[in-house]
Amino acid sequence: MNNEYLLRAKEVIPDAKTLIVLASKRARALAYGARPMVRCKDDNHLDIALLEIAEGKLEAVFGDAPEEDILQQLEAARKNAAADGEPGKKGI
Repeated sequence: MNNEYLLRAKEVIPDAKTLIVLASKRARALAYGARPMVRCKDDNHLDIALLEIAEGKLEAVFGDAPEEDILQQLEAARKNAAADGEPGKKGI
């Protein structure tokens, strides 16, 4: 892990737990094939995620009511499934 990227990311997200969760989720997405939003000389997914956070490409957003967020995601998934022509398919 690149300490410079970590220090820069800590300036953007000072809460350690939030930074850990955001960086690890993004690193996992990169490992599964997501495209990086920044140019990075390192191939380490965590370094890329930290650099994305440091450059403001990622941010942690928390809703007031997590239940509403989940319901909105489910509704969006149902709409996408219906738009794809699969009326019997349910969301997440």
